Amino acid sequence: MGYLNGINSPEDVAKLEIEELKVLAEEIRTFLINKVSKTGGHLASNLGVVELTLSIHKNFNTNKDKIVWDVGHQSYVHKILTGRKEDFDTLRKFGGLAGFPKTCESVHDCFNTGHSSTSISAALGIARARDIKKENYSVMAIIGDGAMTGGMAYEALNDAGRLTSNFIVILNDNEMSIAQNVGGMSRYLSKLRTDPVYTKTKEDIDKFLDKMPNISKKARKAVRKLKGTVKYLITPGVFFEQLGYKYYGPVDGHSLDELNKSIQAAKKIKGPVLIHVCTQKGKGYSYAEESPDRFHGIAPFEIETGETYGKKLPDYSEVFGEAVLEAADINNRVVAISAAMAKGTGLSKFSEKYPQRFFDVGIAEQHAVTSAAGMAINGMVPVVAVYSSFLQRAYDQLIHDVAIQKLHVVLGVDRAGIVGEDGETHQGEFDISFLNHIPNFTIMAPADYYELKAMVDYAINKHNGPIAVRYPRGRGKDLIKQEMPIILGKGVVLEEGQHVCILAVGSMVETALQVSEKLKEQGISAGVVNARFIKPLDVELVKKCADKYQNLVTLEDNCVMGGFGSRVLDTLNTLNYKTRLLIKGLPEQFIPHGSREELMKKIRLDTDSVTNDIIDLLKNTAL
Repeated sequence: MGYLNGINSPEDVAKLEIEELKVLAEEIRTFLINKVSKTGGHLASNLGVVELTLSIHKNFNTNKDKIVWDVGHQSYVHKILTGRKEDFDTLRKFGGLAGFPKTCESVHDCFNTGHSSTSISAALGIARARDIKKENYSVMAIIGDGAMTGGMAYEALNDAGRLTSNFIVILNDNEMSIAQNVGGMSRYLSKLRTDPVYTKTKEDIDKFLDKMPNISKKARKAVRKLKGTVKYLITPGVFFEQLGYKYYGPVDGHSLDELNKSIQAAKKIKGPVLIHVCTQKGKGYSYAEESPDRFHGIAPFEIETGETYGKKLPDYSEVFGEAVLEAADINNRVVAISAAMAKGTGLSKFSEKYPQRFFDVGIAEQHAVTSAAGMAINGMVPVVAVYSSFLQRAYDQLIHDVAIQKLHVVLGVDRAGIVGEDGETHQGEFDISFLNHIPNFTIMAPADYYELKAMVDYAINKHNGPIAVRYPRGRGKDLIKQEMPIILGKGVVLEEGQHVCILAVGSMVETALQVSEKLKEQGISAGVVNARFIKPLDVELVKKCADKYQNLVTLEDNCVMGGFGSRVLDTLNTLNYKTRLLIKGLPEQFIPHGSREELMKKIRLDTDSVTNDIIDLLKNTAL
């Protein structure tokens, strides 16, 4: 008998017995594999938390109780159980179900997440507000051991240890973030996970005390002291206990019986509780179990083979990684740093070939940047590869530790611009703006693979000082037919025109060339400039364009506030030019999830929209 069809709310889950939940767990896994194989999404992490999520909804009422999911990519099961399973065909599509928790989507989502290591802080804030208002409900943070490599998690753990009201942290330990976890905490949890000696010894001492009710206070105190000594000698769990937490674990995260017992016990405790749950990423689907990193975020795939559809071609991340590796082959001072994203940022081959010069620091972007600064000041050439939206977390370090000291740190700003289906928390829409105003920083954007390779070479081998190369997600084209060397602060004229000139940045150069062709059909002759450098701007080239054309247009896949267009406008104003300027970029708003094509059309950065906007600009201009 199946149960999933009858699950429309958490109340339906709460009515089921443990044995019925076990059947439901397998139904959910089948459902997830079928749906994600068609839509793409985060599969391995969700397969790993099926029993955990069922146990949570068996014991908590999320109409009232607050559950904060760290990152949130593992909340698909939660969505299925909270009335959204019928929407899964729209997962991560424009206007459809989001791939992360959204408060606007359901009352069962109490906090929007998307980046790592934030859940304990958010849940603690919710709990403190609850206590001030004298309300009565449970608050829980669910955080993966990968997110425990982020420093913010420890700040919150330390602070929450002082609570005197109920507060539950579930540590979902699957030995991975996206790739294999690194660092001391990973070893720490591994020891606890694999060494049952402490758990058994602790239970034996408890049983001994229970069997001797008449033992003297002095003797009982001595045994308790022995118990404490045992804890210090053979368990890492004492780390959490010393922070003020009641510790439960390790708990088999795929045993509904164990999970139910631990969660019910945790609900009764006044004060912070940590439940250490061990799960397997990709549980129940062999391909995801064997390659959990590949199935972390997977495109639509064939269930029978686990293979994605279509031929796999190199993308910008891989081309970037190859360029860094080539630089490392001839320069032994080159080192590479990743914040738990070696594969995603194209650095896997580098890590294999030069393991002593590759550093995965975990989900710790702040630490990644400052450690790079330390390497740079001591003679190395560090390359930090990080997604645009994640680089936001290291803003302070970019200013204080890199830019002020003018250190030669190379940033590979991956996923710049619109990334699509992951939505607001992952769109790379602000990196130009927040780097643009930092003194001493140079910012480049390649139009194609050739320029990306040339810019990486320039950044590593020819430049001296802080420098960022920003590039988009996905595959590109070879647009630039004439190979021209990278010269600091110099752009390139790709096409001459008469009526309007389009100055484009990075991936928008392709759009500019397409717009130029469409304008020709309307009798409009457009010049096209590949800016290459956002900072320093090619002022001489801007002046030449302003002198030649009455109308200029800037194109960028960054927020228009503080971006490339803003720098061009400021330059024209400073030089007292009266040239008309249309700035085209991302609007001053958070961009939702959807395909890149749909989103670019929605925000009027697709070829047709830009063409029409330029035609409107020129209506009042005599051609």
